[in-house]
Parts: sequence; structure tokens; C-alpha cells
Amino acid sequence: MSDLREVLQENSYLRQKQLIFADCDRYQRARVSTLLSIAAAVAGADYDARGLTYEKLYEMREVFLLSRIALRIHRCPRALQVVDVTTWEDGVKAAHMQRVYEITDREGLLVSIRSDWILVDPQTRRIMRPGTFTAKKLGTCPKAIDAPEPRKILLPREGVEDLGTRKVVWSDLDGNGHVYSGNYGDFVWDYLPADLQEKVPREFFINYSKEATLGQELRMVGCRKGGEYLMEGLGPEGVCFSAQCVF
Repeated sequence: MSDLREVLQENSYLRQKQLIFADCDRYQRARVSTLLSIAAAVAGADYDARGLTYEKLYEMREVFLLSRIALRIHRCPRALQVVDVTTWEDGVKAAHMQRVYEITDREGLLVSIRSDWILVDPQTRRIMRPGTFTAKKLGTCPKAIDAPEPRKILLPREGVEDLGTRKVVWSDLDGNGHVYSGNYGDFVWDYLPADLQEKVPREFFINYSKEATLGQELRMVGCRKGGEYLMEGLGPEGVCFSAQCVF
């Protein structure tokens, strides 16, 4: 097999990835957690390729944190498949920098993704306006992306069921010492009703709020709403994440 490609252009970044068995569910379909992880990783790789590593941005006190993601699965990627992952910055909306993605194969579109990021000072944790970002000029995507907009996810006040607790363990953590953003996709799937665990969602939305750290217990709550399932993970300081699965 030829080497996987990496292509950096002025307004886009493409990286090929081969899905392995560990990226997929029991039916060899890419897990939602894998798609979330790809989005986070490729965003970082885009800036790395431009010389804007996390360490450099940290020194500049200008780092982006992932706030919300929305994805649409047109055809689910599968184990051993080689896919092209392309990402573009897509301007600013209110307090968020927006970034979009397409995952494709030779036959066309597999997954479309939109994401919202917040700019923070990593030393003070203060949220800053995207317009204060000095490392580079933020770009915009030149094409339409067939994905829903990220949204604020709120569970109803009534009809919510207690799903149990999920303790944060060592293997959940990333290099920042808290639960890796992609891992929340597995948190959600582990607590879905059994019949929904078997399905591939048409769309998936997630909001990231409080960071969960080692040893914390998240109280998992959720509710079924027609062809959707809403879920929250509640930590000691409030909501850690909220998710919406659309089947």
C-alpha cells in the first residue's frame, strides 16, 4: 500500500487515514467516538502543519478548545477503509471560531462535520473573542458543507431517566489530564438503549462543558424522544457534556 497522503493548501488541510478494527464497532462500522476523534486530531494537525503547534499557541496564550460538534453520516466508514479527511476554517460566529470537515472515499461523501471552538488564554482560562487571535488570519470554507449546525442541547425537565454512573478512569484521559473529547462518543454509546446501540445515527450532536478528570463520577441521564435520544453526563461541578443522537 502506498503511503497515506497529507496535503496542506492555503485554506484547507487534507489527511488520509486508514480505519483499523479498534476504530470500529462489532459490525466493523466506524464508531461515533472515532469520528469525533478524527475531527479533533485533524484540526490540530492542520495547525501543526502551519507551524502553529499547541506549544507555540500556548506560549502565545491563544489556544482553541472544542465547544460543540455536529455531524451527518451519509455512509458510515468501515474497518480497513482508507478515507480522505479534509478540513477548513469557516469564519467566526458570535464567540466561536467555526471549522468544517468532509470525510470521503473514492465513491464520494461519507461524513460531513461542523464544529465550534472557543479561544482561551490557557494560563488564566479566560475566554477571548476570536477576533483577538493573532497567530494567523482565520479562513473561510469555499464550499457548502452538508452538515447541520452545532446546537445547544437541553434535556427536558420531565421524562428523563437515570442511566447509572460512569467513573473517569486512566484510559479516558488525554495529554491535558481530562477526558479526551472523542471518548465521550463511547460514553454515550455505552449508555444508550440496546436497540439504539445497534444502529448508525444519521446525525449526532455534542456540547462540551465542564472538563471531567480522573476519579470523578459522571451521573448519566437521558431520554428517548421519537427517533432521537438525548443524554447528559453530570459531574461534581455540573454538566460535562450533552449529546443528541438522531436515528
